[in-house]
Amino acid sequence: MENRDRAERLRGSGLVPTAQRLAVLSFLEGTKSHPTAEETYAGVKRRFASISRATVYNALEALKRAGAVSELTIAREVAHYDAGPPSHPHFLCRSCGELYDLELPCALRPGDEVLGHRIEAVQMSLYGVCRTCQDAHEIHS
Repeated sequence: MENRDRAERLRGSGLVPTAQRLAVLSFLEGTKSHPTAEETYAGVKRRFASISRATVYNALEALKRAGAVSELTIAREVAHYDAGPPSHPHFLCRSCGELYDLELPCALRPGDEVLGHRIEAVQMSLYGVCRTCQDAHEIHS
């Protein structure tokens, strides 16, 4: 996505599209790793050397309030951030700590109706052991 499009998206959400907010949003859109605030700061700092930690944290909070990013609290120790589509499931491996999007065969989306109830938002967190860790455990067993 171009910065011009990002800026319009933020304006549409009532948020002033500052260079710092655009840098944070661009970083989050460019990763699938669901980084923490600290990881986001480190990633943005590589491209925007003058940005401060406080600015990144404030930008994350503003982007979250505007609905441009989601704060994931699936890992209880620290929040992670996602600029992906608003309603999709996440999987957290309890063995390696990897956090990622998971495609399910039957997905619920905002606007769907279930038993007469209209869905407005979906938050699904799945916990378990990922395939890689299961395979590694089988090799060492």
